[in-house]
Amino acid sequence: MRITFHGAAKTVTGSQHLLEVNGKRILLDSGLFQGRRKEAFERNRQNFCDAATIDAVILSHAHIDHSGAIPCLIKNGFSGDIYATAATRDLCAAMLMDSAAIQERDVDYINRKQRGPQHKVLFEPLYTKDDVVTAMEQFVGLSYNRSRQILPGVSLTMVDAGHILGSANIILDIDDQETGQRRRLIYSGDIGRANIPIIRDPTMPTAGADILIMESTYGNRLHPPYQEAEEDLARIINETARHGGSLLIPAFAVGRTQQIVYSLHKLFKEGKIPPLPIFVDSPLATRVTDIFRLHPEAYDAETRAFLLRDAHNDPFGFETLRYTRDVQESKEISTLAMPAIIISASGMMENGRILHHLKRRISDERTTILVTGWQAPNTLGRRIVDNQPVVPILGREYALRAKVENQPGFSCHADRQELLDWAGAMRIKPRQTFLVHGEEEAAQSLAEGLRTELGFGNVEIPEPHQTFTI
Repeated sequence: MRITFHGAAKTVTGSQHLLEVNGKRILLDSGLFQGRRKEAFERNRQNFCDAATIDAVILSHAHIDHSGAIPCLIKNGFSGDIYATAATRDLCAAMLMDSAAIQERDVDYINRKQRGPQHKVLFEPLYTKDDVVTAMEQFVGLSYNRSRQILPGVSLTMVDAGHILGSANIILDIDDQETGQRRRLIYSGDIGRANIPIIRDPTMPTAGADILIMESTYGNRLHPPYQEAEEDLARIINETARHGGSLLIPAFAVGRTQQIVYSLHKLFKEGKIPPLPIFVDSPLATRVTDIFRLHPEAYDAETRAFLLRDAHNDPFGFETLRYTRDVQESKEISTLAMPAIIISASGMMENGRILHHLKRRISDERTTILVTGWQAPNTLGRRIVDNQPVVPILGREYALRAKVENQPGFSCHADRQELLDWAGAMRIKPRQTFLVHGEEEAAQSLAEGLRTELGFGNVEIPEPHQTFTI
C-alpha cells in the first residue's frame, strides 16, 4: 500500500491524497489550491491531475479546496465513480458550476492581456461547465454508516464529520493482497465542532484505525465557545448601528453563510439586534442555502426545535433578510446610505461581490468588517486582518479606515482540543498517522499533542508530493 500527498501538505488548501492498493488507485478528495488569484491560477495548473489512471474518487465534502479539481480529472480522462454523500453531490452541482464560471472568466481576463503585438500563448480554463455536467453524471451518492465495496478488497463507509452539510469522515476497510493483512484507514476530511448549530455533531471514531490521515487546520489554536461568538456578533452589530455604519461579513458560500444567517435569525427573534436590513449578496450562497433547505435530515436537535417554534418554519429566512441574485440588486445594496448588514462571498475576499462592497465602504470609519474564517497568506483577507493601512482592491489602492473584527468562534473546523478529543476517542491507536490540511506550525503543534497527550507513535507531516509505503 502506498499513499502520496499531492495537496494540502503543509498548507490548508488543495486536498488530494492518492492511495494505491491491490493494483488500484483511489484519490481521496480532489481540491483546488485557493489563495491569491495569480498564485492560485499558476499552482492549479501545476498540481497533480493524472486522471486516466485513477480508478475511483472519494469525496469528503463539497468545499472547493476538497472538490474543485474533480472536473479537471474528468477533462483529463477520469471515467470512474465519485463517491460522496447525497448532500455533498447536491452542493457540488452548484459549487463546481460556479467554479467553472470563475475559471472561464479568469482565463478570458488573462487572455485579453496576452493578446497584442507579442502574440503570447493563450490559456485555456482548467475546465468548463460542460466538464462539470459530465462530472455530475459520475457521482455515486452514499448514506452515512452504510458500508459498500467499491473496489476489490476495499470497502467504504462514510460517517458524519459535522463540518458542513454532507461532510464525512472516510473509513476504508482494506484486504491488502500484497501483505495479506486487513487494515482500516480513516481519512478525516475536515473535522467539525460539537455544539454548533444547524448540522449534527461529528461522529467520534471510537473503533480506531491502523492508518489515520487527519486534518490539522487549527492544531495550535483554541476557539471561543459558539455562544460567545453569537453574543460578540450582537455587540458588533449594535456598535456599528449606533455609529450609523454598515457591517460587511465576507463569508464562504457553504456553511459559514448559513451559520451566520441562522445566528442573525435567532438574535433578531430574541430582540438582541435592531431590525436592520440584512442582505445575502451572493448568487452561489443563495443557491447553496436552497440546498440546505432540501436536507432537514442533516439538522441537529437544536435546529429542529427552533423550526418548531419559528413562525417562518425556515432557519434561513425572516422579516429583514433578503437574498439577492442579479447584478442590479447588488449595485443598489452597494450604494445604500442607511446602516445594513451585508453578507457576501468570497470568504478570503479574493473575488466575488464582496470586493465591490469593500471598495465602496472600506475607507469609511463607520464601517465594520467582520472576518469569521481563516485567511490564506497574501490574500486580501489576510491583509485586512493584519490591518495594513492601504490595501489593493480591483486594481486600485484604498485606505483601510474601517474597523476590523476577527471572530474565529464561527469556525466549522475543530480547534486543537477538539481535534485531540476526536483522535483520543480511538480505542485502537493508529500505527501510522499523517497530518495534512494545516500550516506547518499548526501541524507540528498537533503532532506533539498526539504524541505526548494521547501516546500516538509514528506521526508524520508529509511534504508536498511525498510518498509513503505502508
